[in-house]
Amino acid sequence: MALEKKALKSKPITKVSFKIESPGSNEVSLVGDFNNWDSQATPMKKLKGGVFKATVDLSNESQYEFKYIVDGVYVNDENPDGFVHNAFSGEQNSLVTV
Repeated sequence: MALEKKALKSKPITKVSFKIESPGSNEVSLVGDFNNWDSQATPMKKLKGGVFKATVDLSNESQYEFKYIVDGVYVNDENPDGFVHNAFSGEQNSLVTV
């Protein structure tokens, strides 16, 4: 799903909404540079139709690596701003640019 970004005029931050469609899942969390990859820090709310959503305030003019944890499995976003190699796992992480 697409990332939604809304820049604030009063502060140098952008509200970024992360969404993932996963109708059969019970629990989804958002992890990344912005929350020290803490699986408990940003649980996602389940919406109608099996879409999970979380909104995070991110500093402007920055890039952040992230992934979703869907029922214990790390998953990349389908349409991120880009991908970056993860030296730890040997795979790729999703990338969001604000």
